[in-house]
Amino acid sequence: MTAPSTPEAPWPVRTVARKVAEWIGRLGEVWVEGQVAQLSRRGAATVFLTLRDPAADLSVPVTCSRDVADRPGLELTEGARVIVRARPDYYIARGSFSLRATEIRAVGLGELLARIERIRRLLAAEGLFDAARKRPLPFAPAVVGVVTGRDSAAERDVLVTARRRWPAVRFAVHHSLVQGTSAAASVIDGLRRLDADPTVEVIVVARGGGSVEDLLPFSDEGLVRAIAACRTPVVTAVGHETDTTLVDHVADVRAATPTDAAHRVVPEIGEQRALVDGLRARARHLVTARLEQQVRWLESVRTRPVLASPDRLLHGRVEDVEQLRTRARRTLTHRVEGAERDLEHARARVAALSPAATLERGYAVVQRADGALVRDPAEVGDDEQLSVRVAGGRLPVRVDRQDGTP
Repeated sequence: MTAPSTPEAPWPVRTVARKVAEWIGRLGEVWVEGQVAQLSRRGAATVFLTLRDPAADLSVPVTCSRDVADRPGLELTEGARVIVRARPDYYIARGSFSLRATEIRAVGLGELLARIERIRRLLAAEGLFDAARKRPLPFAPAVVGVVTGRDSAAERDVLVTARRRWPAVRFAVHHSLVQGTSAAASVIDGLRRLDADPTVEVIVVARGGGSVEDLLPFSDEGLVRAIAACRTPVVTAVGHETDTTLVDHVADVRAATPTDAAHRVVPEIGEQRALVDGLRARARHLVTARLEQQVRWLESVRTRPVLASPDRLLHGRVEDVEQLRTRARRTLTHRVEGAERDLEHARARVAALSPAATLERGYAVVQRADGALVRDPAEVGDDEQLSVRVAGGRLPVRVDRQDGTP
């Protein structure tokens, strides 16, 4: 048993490679379903192919003998869906992983339908088909995105029908593959490009009819998830009315045919004009009826006595006004006289408490040169200049302490 690896005793590369090979070898034989992306018959004994997962960007190399690849009844071509019984193999020298196939079976129609049903149940369980997720289409989109095959009948049906119904509509067309191994990835690329364009208001995915195998890319799990992730409403028009693919379940609107998709994404200009004319006539009738009703109401109001003779309400109100005026004048005079008496009393109290009244009685106020009051003779010095304020004015005096006393 190999000792555990540590920073002091790391494993060499060969040990790690051998352990990986041993672990992969213990997996044993497995059955794998996928799509043949590349096929190469090198030499006379070995066939090399790449098996791709249709729902993810993953692939794995596969090798097998010519007897396995050329088994009678098996038409092994690129794009074919197959089931492979193989044993995982890890080539230590190159550090590469591959599958060594011992049996290859073609996926029949029944198996394809069963696989689609399994994917449908899986996506439905995740809520991708819920009606609450579906968004309404814009009424008259200025720009319609179209993902379809180049120069296809589906493209002509959508563009011609939509322009005939609404001549002002413009299109952003992305030509993609609509059949084969790369069709789903090509449609996903077109969806993402149009969804990223802020001018595109609705996207139509259109393709003509075909067999179940031809329409298989439109039941691709990756494509269904890409439509679910779009911020722009998506309309699918794949195949004929009886054809149903998984993208029809996740789309916001499923159209029976490309022509039906054009009918759903843009209105018919003649119908809209007739609708506008009808609404205009209805509005004119309603406004006329309302005006006539208001005229009748106004006439009935004008004939009422209160409006026929408005001055009637003023009769008998002159005396009330005169009484109110006399009452107001009397109240105001009383209040003014009371205020005058209060003012005289206040004036008398202020005069009695005023310092000037005290001076009138013969008192005087002695102040120093800085204006401070002299309250004690000891506060002043000999020969200091003072100001004496009497009722008649101010007298400048000088302190003389000839006898040594203040």
